[in-house]
Amino acid sequence: MNVDEFLKRAVNRRQFLGSSAKNAAGVAVGMVGLAGATAAAASASKATASERVRVATIGVRNQGKTLTTHLASLPDVDVVALCDVDESLRPAATSAVSDVHGKSPHWESDFRRILDDRSIDAVVIATPDHWHASMTILACQAGKDVYVEKPVSHNVREGQQMVAAARRYGRVVQSGLQQRSGSHFQSAVDFVRSGRLGAVHLAKAWTVHRRKPIGHKRDGVAPDGVDYDLWLGPAPLRAFNPNRFHYNWHWFWDYGTGELGNWGTHMLDVARWGLGVGLPTRVSASGGRFHFDDDQETPDTLVVQYAYPRATIVWEHRLWSTHGVEGRSAAAAFYGELGTLVVDRGGWKVYDLAETIASDASEQPIAHLRNFVDCIKSRSRPAADIETGHVSSALCHLGNIAYRVGREVAFVPETATFTSDREANLLLSRAYRSPWELPSVA
Repeated sequence: MNVDEFLKRAVNRRQFLGSSAKNAAGVAVGMVGLAGATAAAASASKATASERVRVATIGVRNQGKTLTTHLASLPDVDVVALCDVDESLRPAATSAVSDVHGKSPHWESDFRRILDDRSIDAVVIATPDHWHASMTILACQAGKDVYVEKPVSHNVREGQQMVAAARRYGRVVQSGLQQRSGSHFQSAVDFVRSGRLGAVHLAKAWTVHRRKPIGHKRDGVAPDGVDYDLWLGPAPLRAFNPNRFHYNWHWFWDYGTGELGNWGTHMLDVARWGLGVGLPTRVSASGGRFHFDDDQETPDTLVVQYAYPRATIVWEHRLWSTHGVEGRSAAAAFYGELGTLVVDRGGWKVYDLAETIASDASEQPIAHLRNFVDCIKSRSRPAADIETGHVSSALCHLGNIAYRVGREVAFVPETATFTSDREANLLLSRAYRSPWELPSVA
């Protein structure tokens, strides 16, 4: 939707969800969207077998289970298989599908069996970050389309190879950046680009919330029903530790990318989308593990500055506070010479213009999956194509690299390398544990 179309619409301007504390309203909108999708499914004519898309989910805890439930609600999708290295997740994940479809999907503990199944059209990858690239490339080579969660990669080189694989094998690869399918995010970006804010030379993105400490835990034995060696995959061999396993893997460099890769990928994607920029030329970062005394490796406090020829993007996260920027806990803001626009999952609002202009939230997760399925059928590029996901994920990797080396780094987007900085260039990739080297793209 362009700005003119948006401004002609009857928009509710009396109320704007001005705080991300009210993001629960965005969730409520999502529930309404889910109900709408279900109603649409009931009223739509039943898709023929040739029109139906057969999908499998790899990684079914938390986000993977949520994506699976949404996919099962789409009238032309069959969720036929689920896969996870943790057998204990099987009952809840299976029920999420059977409650909608009336039949249980097939279960596998090794993702390679999913890729070997020629009856499966597409896979959803919702594993820890360190597995995203290898699984995506192997899926493309197996002739499957892919929905891969954010960040799409664990490092910059992986993202490059993922884009190459999608193009080489002609696959549809959607990144889990659902804001790209949200109509209110689209209209916000249109407004920024319309010139109504004047020249915009600064964008900010952030998340501010209070996470819980994870404490200190000793190494031990993996729980029964967990294939821990397969969970590690390409990561270095280490003893099992519950603090490096479910969810908390986010905060360890071998598997995750910290809060910058977790929330940062989402909001930095919106910031660079609005500015129309790609990768920066200089990156600096300051922060540390200032608040938590526990096993985490990634920073709980971080500010990153990304320099472009005519603009700057600033990222901030604080994981020990509830006082957000611009009154919102997770958002992006565009500062123009005439006005400022702030957008989050609850809507957007423009400040400092004579006219009050705002938008409430739009449904995003189901719309994003709908876009993925439609592109599987049309063979079109999806809303958050893998190249989009790679660039936005790379922003997070570059910020983490600047933080880890402790200095500003000069980056050359054309070659995707740092200028005369061996230490930083080494962090653009990683060592892979045999036999899980990154697959080659012929």
